[in-house]
Amino acid sequence: MSPERYQRIRSVLDKRQTDLTVCLENVHKPHNVSAVVRTCDAVGIHRVHTVWEKKYQFRGGTAMGSQDWVRQTNHDNIGSAMDTLKAQNMQVLVTHLSDSAIDFRDVDYTKPTAILFGQEKYGATDEAIGLADQDIVIPMMGMVQSLNVSVAAALVLYEAQRQRTIAGMYNNQQLPEEECQALAFQNGYPRLFKLCTRKGLPYPAINNMGEVIADESWWREMQITKAEAEALEAN
Repeated sequence: MSPERYQRIRSVLDKRQTDLTVCLENVHKPHNVSAVVRTCDAVGIHRVHTVWEKKYQFRGGTAMGSQDWVRQTNHDNIGSAMDTLKAQNMQVLVTHLSDSAIDFRDVDYTKPTAILFGQEKYGATDEAIGLADQDIVIPMMGMVQSLNVSVAAALVLYEAQRQRTIAGMYNNQQLPEEECQALAFQNGYPRLFKLCTRKGLPYPAINNMGEVIADESWWREMQITKAEAEALEAN
């Protein structure tokens, strides 16, 4: 990995927002899920939460590689997801048209925030709505009173990004250094990362030049020399 590549990676990771996330409840179309993840990466979200009746995979083509940078936590049910989010002192917002719903732009997104988006056709479940702290809506002037879930997510998340940018929240690193190092290794040295994971070895540190820093015992455990590793990643 070149120094320039490493600095680009660190510039992205240093802006990651650990207290801003989305939760997708049975959003079942893979291209929608991947499009939301792509937006999450764009606004600096580190982790997304999902609740699926069956496991879906992020669609790489739509996600444009962003699935390699955004972590995913899947929950067996919405109650478990809500417990996790509220344990992190997050305000949980749900896109739902109700008498108590407020304009999504009237929310303070500088607070720890999770935004819940429900299934494409039916929206969030009654249980999810009941557990959320606030219903939010995107004002619409047309005959159709709904947007594609990925479009709705983009609108809300960019409002959150706008507020957090003004507040200077992208200026201070939130992501723990250990996680930054792991993501830099995973995406800067993908083949070494897979080999290291397969062998169950700890991830090495990456220095400011983008080089792997590991002792001889680590390389022996990897059964590969540093020179061979550099040649492997170069091909």
